[in-house]
Amino acid sequence: MVKPFAVQCLADMSDRGFLFLFSILMIVGGLGTTAWLVISGQALTVDGLFLVLTALLVAVAFLLYLIFMIRREMEAQAKPKAAAAPAKAAAGATAKTAPVS
Repeated sequence: MVKPFAVQCLADMSDRGFLFLFSILMIVGGLGTTAWLVISGQALTVDGLFLVLTALLVAVAFLLYLIFMIRREMEAQAKPKAAAAPAKAAAGATAKTAPVS
């Protein structure tokens, strides 16, 4: 049986890709909930204030995780380039003898 395209894409997705999309969903959901509470006027009540704070806290937590994940991947991409530069310089360098005093 042939799987639909969307199911096949989700089955082949890496865990980092899934966590990235899930984090985006949670950030948008937290900000959307906050916007809805403000627009509907429920944010002016005590319960609404706590809901707004909770929604924003969830959004900030997933945003921090997303920033951490992106920086970690950027550092991983930069390491091979930085490691290749000293190796090339060492290969082209000539051996120098120390002066005898």
